[in-house]
Amino acid sequence: MDPLNSTIASQLNHRTIRKFGASPIPPEQFGQLIEVARRTATSRNMQHASIIRVTDQALREDLAEVATQAYMAEAPELWIFIVDTHRSQRILEEQSAAGPGPASMDSFTEGFTDACLMAQNVVVAAESLGLGTNYFGNILNDAERVIEVLALPPLTFPVVGLCIGTPAQEPQLKPRMEMKLRVMENRYTEPESWAEALVDYDEVLQTYYDLREPGRAVDSFTKQTVARMAAVKPNRAQLLRVVRKQGYDLAL
Repeated sequence: MDPLNSTIASQLNHRTIRKFGASPIPPEQFGQLIEVARRTATSRNMQHASIIRVTDQALREDLAEVATQAYMAEAPELWIFIVDTHRSQRILEEQSAAGPGPASMDSFTEGFTDACLMAQNVVVAAESLGLGTNYFGNILNDAERVIEVLALPPLTFPVVGLCIGTPAQEPQLKPRMEMKLRVMENRYTEPESWAEALVDYDEVLQTYYDLREPGRAVDSFTKQTVARMAAVKPNRAQLLRVVRKQGYDLAL
């Protein structure tokens, strides 16, 4: 096998960092991350994703409360990636034009995808620089509160939070299932029994120790699936309502 290049090596070493050093990101690296975000692929070149860089400590603590992760307020950088078709709506208005595009489901999904791609590009770049990262999908525990905290206007929507900084811990690599169970050819295929197919992965995952709970191995993947899929968090069940409240017509 050919030796890994440095980018792939850092990607294969990806781990979630929950404790960061206090030093800010050097300005040169910060600028590089912003440029990586700018150059990320975007549907139709509409660039329907934006970033809120949260530097106000009170706002950080509000967001950490929503996410139920106190360390979210402590990282050197906290960025929230958002769908942003508000800009397109403003451009239409300034050009005395009108159209359903900015409020459409199509534009919303484009913006959501753009935001995810931008966040992942930033993560790859940050980790290639030796920085650590942590995604916060749990900002959607209360999307309305996040919208309020960040003063997001109509036709915007929070997608994911991201902390960036110098790692102050070295967690284990979290085991992942074999890709033979996730890569299919030409059509969807699956084993006769997922319980049997995942026996080895269940065993491996139970040897993993999460630094959030020192000394205690995690449950098997199949048990985690049962526990986490047994119910939907009440606020997350309201996400489509909040999307509509932000002005998106999901029927378009």
